This record gives sequence, C-alpha cells and structure tokens, in this order.
Amino acid sequence: MTAGTARGFSTSTATVRELAVAGAYEFTPRVHRDERGLFVSPLQEEAFVAAVGRPFTVAQTNHSRSARGVMRGVHFTTTPPGQAKYVHCARGRAMDVVVDIRVGSPTFGAWDTVEMDTESFRAVYLPEGVGHAFLSLEDDTVMSYLVSTPYRADLEQAIDPLDPALGLPWPKDMSFTLSRRDTQAVGLAEARAKGMLPRYEDCPA
Repeated sequence: MTAGTARGFSTSTATVRELAVAGAYEFTPRVHRDERGLFVSPLQEEAFVAAVGRPFTVAQTNHSRSARGVMRGVHFTTTPPGQAKYVHCARGRAMDVVVDIRVGSPTFGAWDTVEMDTESFRAVYLPEGVGHAFLSLEDDTVMSYLVSTPYRADLEQAIDPLDPALGLPWPKDMSFTLSRRDTQAVGLAEARAKGMLPRYEDCPA
C-alpha cells in the first residue's frame, strides 16, 4: 500500500478515496486496455479490505437500466439488519450519491457524489444504514449492485431525493423521472420524526 492524501490511498489494484460520509468509499480500479478492448475488476478484495477492514459479503446481485434523467433513491434498508452495497456503472454514465442518514453518526446529514462511467469504472461502497441515490446521465445507463443481504420489500425505505433539507447537488438543466414511491417519499425531517432512520449504534462498525 502506498500512502496518499489524508482522504485516499492506492493499492496494487485500485485507488481508494474516503468519502464525506463516514465508512463510505470510492474505488477506482486499474483498467487494462489493449487492441482488443479492455478488462477491469470493479471489486478488488485487496483494496476493499485495506479500506473497510473486512471482505464484502455478497448475498445478491442487482442490475438496473435507466433512461437519461431517471433518478432512483434516496433508498435504504431498515437497520437492523441493514444492507451494505457495492455499486458501479456497467454502461452509460451516472451521478451516484451517498447520504448519511444514520442518527448519531459523526457525519449525519453529509453527502458525497461520484461520477460513474465506463472509462474509469469507479465504484462506491455504502455501509449499512447509509442512503443511496443516483441519476442516469445517459440513455441505457446500467448500474450493477452487489448487496450484503437479500431483498425484502418490507424492509425497503425511501427519502425524497429532492428534499431541500438534503440539499443534494442535482443538475439544474435536466428534468427528472422518479417512481411513484420516490415521488411520495417523505423528507429527512419527517423520516427522523417517524423513527424511520437507522441509528448509527445499530450499524456495523
């Protein structure tokens, strides 16, 4: 491992950046290109363990395809059990957003963004209890997720991604397409008042 800035470092397989949300990381893997095309491994255990301190356990893989302007999130899973995610863009381009909604977290209310595409193949790790959203910036954008727990509809939660209290930096020059669920989602303050938000102490270290 080679020491980098206070917010990042490199391993032999990837460059790692610590995000503004405690416990969340951006990973930029090495991309191998030649006359045939390219080869890349978006998840590299060496870099992941160096950042997070433990391997990523995969219980399910998810795949979504979105038109330009589709916004998904802010989504999270009731914690416990919670759900950690490892996300990258397999086609197209997306603005990925990580939001700290864990009550009691040292970075509660903070967010960070990562631009994902098929040039850099950046990936994001979101620990349990952290909110996730993304905006598709091109038609046919494909997002690939590795998740640590199986899907359970009764545990899935959402916060309004356009809530002014979150202040997420969505582009001003785009119109957005949201699901009914996301359109009807409550804001951060209401979610907290209703006891929907994860508690930091209930989230794995």
